[in-house]
Amino acid sequence: MMDKFELQRLRDLPIEGVAERIGLRVRMHKCLCPFHDDHHASLSFSPRRNTFRCFVCGASGGTIDLVMKHLGKDFREACRWLADEHNVILTSESAMSQVSCSKCEEKPFDASRYERFFERPWLNGAARKFLFDERRLDERVVRWCRLTSWTDRQGTPWLQTPYYDRTGKLMGIQNRNLQKGASPRFRFPAGSECGIYNLPVLNLLRPGEALYITEGCSDCWAMLSAGHKAIAIPSATLLKTKDVEQLSMLDAQLSITFHMYPDRDQPGERLFLQLQQVLPRLEHHQLPLGCKDFSEYYLTTK
Repeated sequence: MMDKFELQRLRDLPIEGVAERIGLRVRMHKCLCPFHDDHHASLSFSPRRNTFRCFVCGASGGTIDLVMKHLGKDFREACRWLADEHNVILTSESAMSQVSCSKCEEKPFDASRYERFFERPWLNGAARKFLFDERRLDERVVRWCRLTSWTDRQGTPWLQTPYYDRTGKLMGIQNRNLQKGASPRFRFPAGSECGIYNLPVLNLLRPGEALYITEGCSDCWAMLSAGHKAIAIPSATLLKTKDVEQLSMLDAQLSITFHMYPDRDQPGERLFLQLQQVLPRLEHHQLPLGCKDFSEYYLTTK
């Protein structure tokens, strides 16, 4: 079993980042509680204490408790999940063996199984409403990103977002639940590598051209629809070492300028400061008051 220092590293993971990773939508330190029929965002997060609590059903705890309760895992499984999902390197011999066993059991991503879904993307009514009516995205952007949709056996509509590397190889898929307030919000096929999004756009950059870095796919789609070339970081609270190293390589290889509209919250500003350490020439752009992210700003321009 992990020693107390290994456990503390997992408990110190940002609670709101863990919540987002398991599919909860956190806004202003609150979200809909997944543990009861909630309609008024009664689950609150305390970044200072790194805890969660629902003032209706009484659910509470830290990062490990949240994973155990929401994903239905026991204590050891929850610890393994947190370590794997957040790139926490465990140094104790017993902890390392637990994580390695967990990874051995996970199947590698089978791109050949999913590639056909994106050869002729198809959008159902829920996906078209989300992308074109609510997000007001440019249809050319949706085609470029090869967004498609499907409906599960329970009748739930999902938006499928493919992640490609710079050569166009399919690396992973994000499935987004299009039912309002539904849980889980996201699902990922086994082995999906959903790191930096929209890497093929790098092949279109010219020397000295601007590349915008956004947080999440939605902001990236909005930035592309606004006429800019952009890539996306998965989450402000889950910036992985692999992603940082890749950005550093881009800075060394490409003669371009980097730009960013950080979300108007603490995680967004922290992400900008983190990226600025890797990309010293990264330029900061301020969102207007009342716009929490670039997607909202984009909608004001439409």
